[in-house]
Amino acid sequence: MATNDGLPENQLAPLQVFRFHVSFKKATLNQSAGSEVALCSGAFAECTGLEATMEPKVIKAGGANYGAAQRAGPVTFATVVLKRGMTSTRDLWQWFQMAAGGAYAYRLNVEIEMRNTKDEAVLTWGLDRALPVKFKAADLNARGTEVGIEELHLAHEGLRLLSGL
Repeated sequence: MATNDGLPENQLAPLQVFRFHVSFKKATLNQSAGSEVALCSGAFAECTGLEATMEPKVIKAGGANYGAAQRAGPVTFATVVLKRGMTSTRDLWQWFQMAAGGAYAYRLNVEIEMRNTKDEAVLTWGLDRALPVKFKAADLNARGTEVGIEELHLAHEGLRLLSGL
């Protein structure tokens, strides 16, 4: 099977995972992309949890003794964890505080772009209607010398591949 580059898929170089950009957009009711929200300027060092799991439904038919039929079941999404070096900006905390304080409808669509060595977007993942469910500030240690890392955990209502190869 040929790809956009004209090469067979097994001859393409794998994507590097250390070049990515995260952007936040206002979630609208019709799921179209709203205006971009300046939240951390995409400066994250780590992103984990881009996964979806489908729980198969097992159907046992009478008389069929050699295994059960498998059907598609509900899909669940993992919590996405974004990590970055802690700075004096409070954007992530304010978003979490708004949601925890009752503004639970204030959700954002999140786009995570994987970039190549030329800083061009190669693959974009989208999180629909993301909601901050956990904020973790950096651990404080007077004897430590490392950079403080803060985390934002996001629950979301859908994982989509927006663009790709």
